[in-house]
Amino acid sequence: MTATIIGCNGYLGKHLVRFLTEKKWTIFGYDITSESVVTGISYTVLKSLLKEDLSLINLNVEFIFYFAGVTGTVNAYDNYDLYIDVNEKALLCLLDRMRRENIKGRLIFPSTRLVYKGKKDVPLKEDDPKEFKSIYALNKWFGENIINQYHEYFGINFNIFRICVPYGNLFLDNYSYGTIGIFLSNAVSKKNINLFGTGEQKRTFTHVEDICNQIYYSIKNYESINKIFNVPGENYSLMEVANIIAKRFAVLVENKDWPELDKKIESGDTIFDGEKLLSYSKVKQMHNFAKWLNEIAE
Repeated sequence: MTATIIGCNGYLGKHLVRFLTEKKWTIFGYDITSESVVTGISYTVLKSLLKEDLSLINLNVEFIFYFAGVTGTVNAYDNYDLYIDVNEKALLCLLDRMRRENIKGRLIFPSTRLVYKGKKDVPLKEDDPKEFKSIYALNKWFGENIINQYHEYFGINFNIFRICVPYGNLFLDNYSYGTIGIFLSNAVSKKNINLFGTGEQKRTFTHVEDICNQIYYSIKNYESINKIFNVPGENYSLMEVANIIAKRFAVLVENKDWPELDKKIESGDTIFDGEKLLSYSKVKQMHNFAKWLNEIAE
């Protein structure tokens, strides 16, 4: 199998490269850094993701992973031009080239929990109500909808995977990223974990290897084509996760007042019903959060 991975040095991108090369796929990687994190692939440095560099990307493959992106919520209000350029304009440039060259490869796009309207204690299905409380959430919703338009109007095939909170790392540069990465960074340094508010809001946590596994086995199932999926995992409140980490590293959890803008953006519970994806991938979760934490803390 052949795949192009745009954003191959990002957190999800590099794990996909590693996972797919182990499956003997031929990978063409693209990113803005000087070399590929994973060796043994065809790698090209891009200056940008807009039209001037897009011609360098090999689209004559079976799957095209658009895993480039700028993440974050509050920061987008000071850097909105970057968020629009990378998360929207660059995706449009890619779709335009796929349309004009009649590219047959399937486009794989990662989305986020932030497109959902949170609902307390209720696992969210793919068609549940949406709400957009940040520029980043709007970027991802734009991405989902523009991909669907190019599918309906020009026949471009796709899959979209909504990811809640990823954790874990199969590389040596860090234990994890995002929420878990911040908690662990403090705990490993014997600093207390800071938690905004009560931490009662719930999330679905999924190990990055399970994310790769679910994507891989579902896209191999041809019946999954042109579908949107929630990626399943384990449901915890942020307080529960913070307490598990704090106990393991013998530190405390300190509740802090919300910064004003963060509090306005917070969506409450966003936990996923992942049964739809499991019905296509036919694989179970490999990782358990508490067991993973014990392994890295040994």
